[in-house]
Amino acid sequence: MDYIQSESPDGCIFCSKFSESKDRENFILYRGDSGFVMLNIYPYNNGHIMIAPIRHIGDITLLEKKEICEMMCLVQKCVAILSLVYKPGGFNIGMNLGTVAGAGIADHLHIHIVPRWQGDTNFMPVLADTKVMPQCLKNTYECLFGHFSSINNLNK
Repeated sequence: MDYIQSESPDGCIFCSKFSESKDRENFILYRGDSGFVMLNIYPYNNGHIMIAPIRHIGDITLLEKKEICEMMCLVQKCVAILSLVYKPGGFNIGMNLGTVAGAGIADHLHIHIVPRWQGDTNFMPVLADTKVMPQCLKNTYECLFGHFSSINNLNK
């Protein structure tokens, strides 16, 4: 409800959060050469992270090869980390391109990675318009951050 009822921030949330030097407060887990990883502050599930290019770009056809390569390598590494830490049964991985496709932030591409477990949906969203999250964002960040400090060694 916070997300639905909040006013849209001025500017791009990805660009503004990346430009600040407050990674812990902004839930930024990793900064690469052309992409970065951050927690979704309105997660669909525990461990819901997003990968975005550093460059402000909303058209996937205009990504440079190095941006595409780093983003997909980050997807691979994030899945490895989330698998190690949370042991989910599967993942939803994807992008919503354009507002009509469901992109909440259409002007800056980002890939969602959502860990999934058998039975992770229940009656709460239907009956009470509430999602039960067993772990707060600060704890999720702490659980994952240490693994991202050695991300460059994961798939070498």
